[in-house]
Amino acid sequence: MSNGSLTPPASGDKTDERVILISLPKIVFLWPTVLWATVCGVYMSMDHGAAASGPHVVCNIFLIVLGLNLVVLSFDFPRTTSLTVFAIIVALVLGGALLVVYFPTALPWVNAQLSKIRPVANATFYFVFVTFMLIIFLGVLINVRFDYWEVRGNELLHHHGFLSDMKRYSAPQLKIDKEIKDVFEYLLLGAGRLILHPSNEPRAIVLENVAWISRKEKAITRLLGSLQVRVRQEPEM
Repeated sequence: MSNGSLTPPASGDKTDERVILISLPKIVFLWPTVLWATVCGVYMSMDHGAAASGPHVVCNIFLIVLGLNLVVLSFDFPRTTSLTVFAIIVALVLGGALLVVYFPTALPWVNAQLSKIRPVANATFYFVFVTFMLIIFLGVLINVRFDYWEVRGNELLHHHGFLSDMKRYSAPQLKIDKEIKDVFEYLLLGAGRLILHPSNEPRAIVLENVAWISRKEKAITRLLGSLQVRVRQEPEM
């Protein structure tokens, strides 16, 4: 699979250069949870004292990372929405600071309630979770081998099916719309939406969750030379 750069031809013929475009499922954005679960599994494999608080801390962080990851999967956060969420978080932090200053007795009560929440999981739980997720990621890797797009100097190819079916589109005068639908998905994998407009096709081709989308766009632009790339800008609020 291409990482967004041009694939150099073996024969030196420029027409053999290509850019691979893959539409990924949203499950791949769970990689931070899988990474932290691996860390938790290794940590829980070590010997801890009976009164150690470390297992509870790593489990709390795991649940927070998992929760945030699921929010990213469930909702889209365009630029304006992300700014709103950031403003809300800042307001909550400032509100908590003011609460501590003007109502000092409230903090011990809040701390007492939070201290009652002490989730914990053993190493087996984390490693089983990581194993299941890696199996899913492997399935995704196999699946994209049978469904991907290829941009060449003079044509757009769609490879699909276990029998390597292929559909060809004319690439000259191909136009592309690049959209960053979700800021957090862009931060996690540089992902966004590519909308391809072949010159002889009445309908556009929409590819969701294309990883490293900016790199792909630049590679296609270099490949086709005179390709017109239109980047959709969100309206100012």
